[in-house]
Amino acid sequence: MTDASFDTQTATGEAQFGDYVALLKPRVMSLVVFTAAVGLLAAPGGVHPFIAFFAVLCIAIGGGASGALNMWYDADIDRVMKRTASRPIPSGRVAPQEALAIGLTLSGFSVIMLGLATNWVAAALLAFTIFFYAVIYTMWLKRWTPQNIVIGGAAGAFPPMIGWAAVTGGVSVESVLMFALTFLWTPPHFWALALFMNADYEKAGVPMLTVTHGRKTTRRHILGYTVLLAVFAVAAAFTGIGGPVYLAVALVTNALFLRGAWIIANRDEGDARADKYRTEKRFFAFSLLYLFLHFGAILAEAALRPWGMGGW
Repeated sequence: MTDASFDTQTATGEAQFGDYVALLKPRVMSLVVFTAAVGLLAAPGGVHPFIAFFAVLCIAIGGGASGALNMWYDADIDRVMKRTASRPIPSGRVAPQEALAIGLTLSGFSVIMLGLATNWVAAALLAFTIFFYAVIYTMWLKRWTPQNIVIGGAAGAFPPMIGWAAVTGGVSVESVLMFALTFLWTPPHFWALALFMNADYEKAGVPMLTVTHGRKTTRRHILGYTVLLAVFAVAAAFTGIGGPVYLAVALVTNALFLRGAWIIANRDEGDARADKYRTEKRFFAFSLLYLFLHFGAILAEAALRPWGMGGW
């Protein structure tokens, strides 16, 4: 059990508006908003612009609710990790009970309002996403298995499917491929981070792959998942969300990503320590650009299609 699950302490300092924003993990939420919007805009058909905006807003609120619930439960871990110690709960600016109440309230609001505004398939996917991140990943996988990032990555991969379902009322090959793009991207992205932040995970007792199996094994896993990711990323070019623009982006970015993963997989740990994991840090930074470029290309294809220029 985590300290946050039974902690009755109140915040030691007065919370500012920014603390409540931080509670919702805005950087993670920005990825949720972007991929959900792409899924919605790339879907066949269309909805009224106001409905589209409101749908993405509900998905964003649901993502923020997940972040609040994650911070509530993980307060004990966050206190001992250098990169998370200043978060609102471990720093004492927001009380755990307050974060829990915010997370639950926003969860219910976002799901109900998305269902009323669009359809209940999209709402059900959002509800499952919140449950998966807050319960399956945060409360179970993160603390019990080195596959935490692999399986838990599904939570961050659902937003484009939700956006797609908000328009179509269902799931398709295209939305599954957008899901797969984020799902398979998550392990190499986070394992690259773990390679140079391993001490934090060891200190917090989080069974990250670098902690349980070592950096050498993690490097091989990064390469393996990057190869699998490249296959799905390029395959998406030949579906309804793809086209020549997307294909060009996918070929270039996946070639660069594969090259980076190959270099990381063949790195000697002594060399990595000597240059302070600069190669791993560059790979991690590029992984953020990688996802943005792919979804940006999907959005570009969707924008060009009405003009007879997108798609094949």
